[in-house]
Amino acid sequence: MGCVRQLTEGFQPEKKFSTLDLIYLILKTKLMLTSKLFTFLLSLFMLGFTSCFAENNQSVKGSKPNIVFILADDLGWADLPCYGNTFNEAPNLDKLANSGIRFMNAYAACPVCSPTRASIQSGQYPARVGVIDFITGHWRPFEEFIVPKNRTQYLPGEIVTLAESLKKAGYKTGYFGKWHLGRSPETVPETQGYDKVHVYSGGGFYNSKFKPQPKKEYKGRLSKILTDMGVEFIEENKDKPFFLFLAHYDVHVQLDADKNLIEKYLKKKRKDEYPGNAVYAAMVEHVDNSVGRVVKKLKELVLEENTIVIFNSDNGGLISRFDKIPLLADNSLSVYENSPLKYIATSNAPLRAEKGTVYEGGIREPLIVKWPSKIKAGKICEALVSSVDFYPTFLELAGVEKPNQVLDGKSILPELIENKYDYERAIYWHYPVYHHEVPMGAIRKGDWKLVENFATGKMSLYNLRADISEAVDLSKLYPEKTSELTQLIHSWQKDVKAKFPIPNPNFDESRRFEWGIHPDRK
Repeated sequence: MGCVRQLTEGFQPEKKFSTLDLIYLILKTKLMLTSKLFTFLLSLFMLGFTSCFAENNQSVKGSKPNIVFILADDLGWADLPCYGNTFNEAPNLDKLANSGIRFMNAYAACPVCSPTRASIQSGQYPARVGVIDFITGHWRPFEEFIVPKNRTQYLPGEIVTLAESLKKAGYKTGYFGKWHLGRSPETVPETQGYDKVHVYSGGGFYNSKFKPQPKKEYKGRLSKILTDMGVEFIEENKDKPFFLFLAHYDVHVQLDADKNLIEKYLKKKRKDEYPGNAVYAAMVEHVDNSVGRVVKKLKELVLEENTIVIFNSDNGGLISRFDKIPLLADNSLSVYENSPLKYIATSNAPLRAEKGTVYEGGIREPLIVKWPSKIKAGKICEALVSSVDFYPTFLELAGVEKPNQVLDGKSILPELIENKYDYERAIYWHYPVYHHEVPMGAIRKGDWKLVENFATGKMSLYNLRADISEAVDLSKLYPEKTSELTQLIHSWQKDVKAKFPIPNPNFDESRRFEWGIHPDRK
């Protein structure tokens, strides 16, 4: 074997060999070895060469994975079985979680829709974007404070969106469903980097209309139509990298669902104190069916291994409407005509409060990610994650440089692939308007969360590891931690140029809870 030692002396594993180099090495080996040994080594070489080629080919193919982002509307952290719900059913999302990774501390950047959606498209906190409430916003004309308005009632045009960045990397981009970031021709998804777009423009869950109007006719429930559009987009772009944004309206009020599904849940017994609204549960299942159809199509087209699927929600679950009217659509109102459940959609327990607040029930979200070629099945991650993180994560996935704008988020690829994270990371919220609570802001850093009441100036401190329900204010018992987080959130507020409520000269104690029409809506 001296000849083998002679050939391998000075061999550098990291050196890149051309095909000619390898052929020369084979021929040189043949002159020095017996025919049997040569045949054996040649077989090993060809096996290794084929394996390397396959790996490199897969690496190239995987360098720009397809991205499917499915966003539910108002779905709470506690609404899914894989997060502990015992009444609702979501078998497809269970499968997604079991074959991917489930995040336990994932957050929307705001407790209402438009700001969170702006954070996803921009990679910035809503306070920096200038969209701090749903478009156009809430308004109480006689309250103690006049609250800030959105700086623009649309996603600012100067923002380089997620879709625009991915297009530079060669992605085909599609957006179907709820946009809620502007209606004018200059502010719709078509002008923000999306190649194919159909945005819901009214008609409820069963008579849905779209802009632009689809050339072909789509029939059925809104969730089905949106899924049809998404599946069609996947089929059209199966041979190139694509980014699909599927934005559902479920489970937003007014609640409405297929009658057969409602009947199914009306017959189902509750196991705990969860309200068990049958219409709401049916809407959860509608979303789940959509996820199942998308995953099935990816499998059929042999795209599953090279596609990352993300499921998320835009804010916490809505327990009841802020204006205290029934939350069922006319089609479903008879289901609970004589029941309190016509006013109650869900519960976020053990989390405190609901949509429209910076308490956990308003901002903590389900986040499930599947990527078979990269993410090990059945993982659970405790990392602190915000919706501002999707933008930088997708940039890294696509191998494209960040745009010339601030990105407040971070890539969570280490969390996804290696389960590595900084649990002491700080994330922030700024919601300076009246909704289900008074204007507030918040910071979470590790187990600790500080909530700032903009109406009273009070700082409340909670330890989420010991008290996930935010029931016990620890600010007086831990003054140093309160001071540390106060300094951090105030520094952040200055950085993002956050706007705050100001005293209202027309404050009327007797009329303070009246809801008015937002000035920008007139």
